[in-house]
Amino acid sequence: MDLAYLWFWIVGFLFIGYFVLDGFDFGVGMSLPFLGKDDIARRQIINTIGPVWDLNETWVIVAGAALFASFPEWYATLFSGFYLPLLLILLALIARGVSFEYRHQRESLKWKRGFDRMIVVGSAVPALLWGVAFANIVQGVPLDADHEYVGTLFTLLNPYGLLGGVVTLLLFFTHGVYFVALKTDGQVRSDARALAKTSGLLTIVAAAVFLAWTILQAANNEAPLLLGVVALSGIAALTLIGSWVANLRDREGTAFTLGAVTIVTAVAALFFALFPNVMPSTLEAGSSLTIENASSTDYTLTIMSWAALIFLPVVLAYQGWTYWVFRKRVTRARIEKAALVAH
Repeated sequence: MDLAYLWFWIVGFLFIGYFVLDGFDFGVGMSLPFLGKDDIARRQIINTIGPVWDLNETWVIVAGAALFASFPEWYATLFSGFYLPLLLILLALIARGVSFEYRHQRESLKWKRGFDRMIVVGSAVPALLWGVAFANIVQGVPLDADHEYVGTLFTLLNPYGLLGGVVTLLLFFTHGVYFVALKTDGQVRSDARALAKTSGLLTIVAAAVFLAWTILQAANNEAPLLLGVVALSGIAALTLIGSWVANLRDREGTAFTLGAVTIVTAVAALFFALFPNVMPSTLEAGSSLTIENASSTDYTLTIMSWAALIFLPVVLAYQGWTYWVFRKRVTRARIEKAALVAH
C-alpha cells in the first residue's frame, strides 16, 4: 500500500480516538447543569474525568501533528480556511482546562459557579464546532486552483455542516452522560440514566438524518467506498439504538461501550465518504486536495511510519493502564469525606 494512503487512515484513526475519548469528556462537562444538583454532586461528576481528561485531550495534538507531517497541504488549507472555528475550539479547550485546575482553589460558591460555566461552554463549543468542521470537510468547500479556501465563516454554516455540529454535540453529550452513570453512584447515577433516555432519543433522530444525508452525498459523488459508508452508517445506527436500549435496562457499561462504537463507526463513515480526497473543492474538481497531491514525500512518511510503529503501542498501553488504575466508581461518600477532611 502507498504510504500516503496508509497515513490517511492513521490520521483517521487518531481523530476517531480523539472523538471517542475527549467526546465523553465534553459530554461530562456539558452535563453539569443537568446533573449537578449541589456542589458535592458537581465535584462527583468532574472527578469522573479528573484523572484522564488531559490525557484524552492530547489525542488532538497528536492528530494535528500527524496531519501536519503527513499532509502539509491539507493542514495548511484546513488551518487557514477554518481559522476562526479552530481558534474558538482552542480557546474553549483552554478555558475548560483552566477551570478544572482552578475550580477547587477557593471555597467560594460564586468562584466555583463561574468555573462551572466555563467548563460547560468549554465543552459545548468544541463538541459543536468539530462536527461543523468535519461535515464541511466531507461535503467540500470552495478551494481555488492554489488549494486556498475562498469562502467565509458563513460558508461553513450551511445546513449539512450545522446538522453535523448538532449531531456531534448530542452524541458527545449522551456518551458523556453514559460515562457519568457508569462512574458514579446515588442520585447522580440515577439522574444520568434518566437524562440519557431523553438525550439518546434526540441523538438517534439527528444522527439518522445526518447519516442518511451523508450516504446520499457519497452516492451522488460516486464515492469509491460507498458500500463502506453504507455499512459503517448502518452499524453506527444499530449501536446507537442499542446503547439507548442498554441504558433503559440500567446496563451502563454496555451503553457506554456501544456509544463508543457508534462514534468510531460514524467518524469512520465520514473518512470512507471523503476518500480518496482529503478536502474536496466545490468550485472545480481540479482544485480538490487529494491523498496524492496533499501528502509529504515517501521519505518523510517512512520515518513517520517507523515512529508510529514504535511509539503508538506504548501510548495506547499507557492510556489503557491509566483507565485501569482509575476504574472504580466516584462515590458521593468519598467526596463528602474529602470535603470534611479539607475543613
